[in-house]
Amino acid sequence: MTLLKESYLCRLLALFLAVYQDSGIHRLAVRAGAWCNRQIDESAVLRPLCREGAVARSWPDSRVCNLLSRLVNLPGRLLRKFYLLLEGTFQDSFFARLAFRLGDETAVAEGWLILLLWVIPYEYWNNAYTLMAFALLLLLFHAGAMGRGNRRLDIETVGFFPVLFFGAVVLGVVFSLTRNASTRFLIYHISAALCVLVTVSALRSVEELKRLAAGASGCVAASSLYAVFQRLSGLEVNESYVDMDLNADMPSRVLSFFDNPNTFAEVLLLLLPLTLALILCSKRLFSKLAASAAFVLGAAALGMTYCRAAWIGVACAMVVMLFLWKPKLLPLFFALCILAVPFLPGSIWNRILTIFDASDSSTNSRFPLFKAGLEVIARRPLSGAGLGTAAVQRYVKLLNFYHARTPFVHSHNIYLQVWAEMGILGFVGFAGSALWGVKRAAHAVRHCADGAAKTITAAACAALCGALVCGLADYIWNYPRVMCIFWFVFALALGGAKLCGQSIRQAE
Repeated sequence: MTLLKESYLCRLLALFLAVYQDSGIHRLAVRAGAWCNRQIDESAVLRPLCREGAVARSWPDSRVCNLLSRLVNLPGRLLRKFYLLLEGTFQDSFFARLAFRLGDETAVAEGWLILLLWVIPYEYWNNAYTLMAFALLLLLFHAGAMGRGNRRLDIETVGFFPVLFFGAVVLGVVFSLTRNASTRFLIYHISAALCVLVTVSALRSVEELKRLAAGASGCVAASSLYAVFQRLSGLEVNESYVDMDLNADMPSRVLSFFDNPNTFAEVLLLLLPLTLALILCSKRLFSKLAASAAFVLGAAALGMTYCRAAWIGVACAMVVMLFLWKPKLLPLFFALCILAVPFLPGSIWNRILTIFDASDSSTNSRFPLFKAGLEVIARRPLSGAGLGTAAVQRYVKLLNFYHARTPFVHSHNIYLQVWAEMGILGFVGFAGSALWGVKRAAHAVRHCADGAAKTITAAACAALCGALVCGLADYIWNYPRVMCIFWFVFALALGGAKLCGQSIRQAE
């Protein structure tokens, strides 16, 4: 620690920050941030976007919410009655007490479980693992509720739009053109729904929130370390991943434990902001150093994926996080980004420039995909073709909507793909859920005092924003493991907002 404090780099950074704190740019940034806050609070245009909508306000007291809450908590109530009936027997049993104790630590168990799940290599992965893992966590949660009696699954915090989206998922199977294939995709969405419900309900303290962020950080560290090993070991260039005419000097794109580089980049996009939050809110030196190492490895691995959509998404996520956490640092961030440009490797800079190159085959290939997705929506706007990429693929082939050399896999846009699969109800449910999660987290962060809950909630909100931007150019749910990670981050945003709300009420 002493060597770190006395290092030339540390002294240079401290001097730079001291100069910035006393500069006119800093004072201007503070005034600009205050002006932005006033515009959000007072603007007739922005206020409706930032405030809690009528549906969200009425959801906790609605009959539908009360009915669903009763249904999902019915097993817990029955188990509690069974416990009270045989309380003495359970208290005398070592294994029963152990189960109740483990149930109290559901969030801690989830932190370890997600780390183990998300570093399983692709060739050994089975999507049933996610379903089994979160079903086990649900059982643990009920075990804790059985022993305590004061825990319940929190449908109110989950909100209306995620429930609406899951209803659209079920209807997507009912109206599917390929019901058998859609049923398989239903299992993936059930896993994601269990992830949201258990994560939001199990979070009770800031320490548990940090444990979940630590699990995500561990995934970043392990997968990125393997990606670096892939690069050093000489991974063969796969020409199907890139236009070699425009990127002749580009080395192989790393994919780590996942099936392709874009998938790995999307995982990093969702989890890197949580790793950064862990650096900012960790109190112990070892934790800060471990999180810092994970973040540096993750940033390097993200660069080596050469995924342009994820790069743009991460840039957006960093801006959102700084805006929510410390908006006065935004000018410094932009200045550092500009200063970093000359130090970028040539292959990365050339890859960035191809974003604006109309001759890039990867960019051009998306337009026929977008068109095919829009054709499906135009033909079946209400019901969609059916849940899952297989149903959309079959419908596109049946009506000959797609005309290009590469095969049609999905629409390469999460908004088009969700609508094409689940119809207008699925699109509204997804867009409403995303906006609900971002608004809840941003509102809680803006009104919460500094602390770990605020920092991690801001990071989760930023990661969602980055993923939604990345989703404009890619279907980030093509790989079910990424879908589950997306909803895990969504649940952290809602759970963090709940903890921020509790701290606000205690302060008042």
